[in-house]
Amino acid sequence: MSEKRLFDYLHDQLATCPQEKAFGSKVNGEWHYISTAQMVEWVNRLSAGLLNAGLKPGDKVATVVNKTTPQWVAVDLALMQIGVLNVPMYPTISAREYEYILNESECVLCFVGDNGLYDKVAQAKLKTPSLRDIYCFQEHKIAPLWSTLMAPEGADLTAVENIKATIKSGDLCTLIYTSGTTGNPKGVMLTHRNIGFNVESIQRFVPIGPGDRVLSFLPVSHVLERAAVYFYTLCGVSVSFTGTDNLGGEDGDLKAIRPHFFTCVPRLLEKVYDRIYNKGLELSGIKRALFFWAIDMTENWDFDQKTDFITGFKRKIADKLIFSKWREALGGNVKGIITGASACPVKIMRVFNAAGIPVREAYGMTEVAPGISINRYEPGHSMLGTVGPIFEGVTVKIDTGAEYRQGEGEILVLTPGAMLGYYKQPEKTDEMVRVIDGIRWIATGDVGTFVKNSRGVEFLKITDRKKELLKSSGGKYIAPTPIESAFKEHRLVEQIMIVGENLKFVSALIVPAEEGLRAWCQKHGITWTNMKEMVKDKRVIERYYQLAERINPYFSHYEQVRKIALLPDQWESVKSDGTEGELTPTLKLKRRVIMQKFSKEIEEMYD
Repeated sequence: MSEKRLFDYLHDQLATCPQEKAFGSKVNGEWHYISTAQMVEWVNRLSAGLLNAGLKPGDKVATVVNKTTPQWVAVDLALMQIGVLNVPMYPTISAREYEYILNESECVLCFVGDNGLYDKVAQAKLKTPSLRDIYCFQEHKIAPLWSTLMAPEGADLTAVENIKATIKSGDLCTLIYTSGTTGNPKGVMLTHRNIGFNVESIQRFVPIGPGDRVLSFLPVSHVLERAAVYFYTLCGVSVSFTGTDNLGGEDGDLKAIRPHFFTCVPRLLEKVYDRIYNKGLELSGIKRALFFWAIDMTENWDFDQKTDFITGFKRKIADKLIFSKWREALGGNVKGIITGASACPVKIMRVFNAAGIPVREAYGMTEVAPGISINRYEPGHSMLGTVGPIFEGVTVKIDTGAEYRQGEGEILVLTPGAMLGYYKQPEKTDEMVRVIDGIRWIATGDVGTFVKNSRGVEFLKITDRKKELLKSSGGKYIAPTPIESAFKEHRLVEQIMIVGENLKFVSALIVPAEEGLRAWCQKHGITWTNMKEMVKDKRVIERYYQLAERINPYFSHYEQVRKIALLPDQWESVKSDGTEGELTPTLKLKRRVIMQKFSKEIEEMYD
């Protein structure tokens, strides 16, 4: 591994493969790009301007955007060049959480995007003594524009270069606050080397290079997309920043950019598949028959699968008539997609890969910046239902115990990506560290095991979250994630949480998928009114119990879902009134919040 600082990747791109369209985003509906040389100029002038404004190494500056822009990249790199820590925050958290993060990190400035973010941060500023000013990336009626901090063209960069020369790869470069599933967010302290190890490791596995196009739409407040932006810079590709609101369709960004690669979360792939499936339901005659025949062809697909002539011929027909259109909807050039942040249903992995859309699942966590394992694009190094082989340079130990199935245990990690610790929270840091024979392992909180394929390649398989294991009143340990994943593979289920801690049987809170339920109602002659009424309809409730009856045999008797409560409203990361939502910003379940919010529905299931 090299000893690069993260800002070195931009200067290396300028020296080896400068891009005319290095970083771009939409402005008033039109795509605008800046070159590598322009980005270097922005970064240097902003570094000089920030020093002129009184910032010094070790200071902290917050950033929060709904959509990443080239301007955010400039701020990020300009801060790092002068030893100032970027503290990215999620756009979907509450003003209370902004206040908590800004105060604990003692941020002196904050850069914000549009859509009301200034107002939320300004509210938090009232109770944040350290925060001096808020700058906006877009024109704002009150706040100054980010570019007003830039030093003039041709400014003296001596002070910037002097500080850059003192920065080492082992120096702290950012605080990334976790999404807080179990309480207040924790500031993960990461160095240039932590993130750089992951950036340079992934380069060997992802099939992109200079001149390729990538689409970036995940939030850079999440370590996955943050590391991805540095990776794209290292690879010398053209990065187009957008959001998830205009990806598909004839006028969508996928068609406009025709990307070779992007990262995403499983929920996006699930939504894409649901839209495809529901469009298939709208077809009739031979078109409908061909569509569902092609879908059926994916059910037995697997990586590196050898097929007979007839099966191969059928798949070629399905590809030409159906799947080629799916690929064209994604721009027609996708060489690879990496999905992470949560478990991706096997059904989704199977159907996309069978359609010639190469999706690979990776696994990691903020505390290791973030990579632990990844399914590869080379033959023999991908396996459905796993998160792939371990990164080179990373060691994983399975810490077994009585509460786990045989061969399973908590995943412990030893990696150059391991954080320095949680900012100002040494006791929380100690909770994450497991010392075995004098070696300090990062305890992931995830439960897993190792499996091998026919070639003897070893893969890591995640079976559950340690903190989410339920213990029934009968003393049985229950892993909710596999049960939830099985339900979520069905198009009638949008969201689900398994309940059963200290209770006599397992039950489920389910938020129906509206499109799927509408289609089912139409097919069965049930008049649709609204979701609040439909979840009370006895026929609808019975349909979800039938689904449970179909899924239950795949699990042990004590793991089977006995009762169901249907909920009308989708779970969100933050509610419209600004109160805490049921999901983290990375769309994980806040089980504590859901248990409290729906205590009445849960109590009724056990009466």
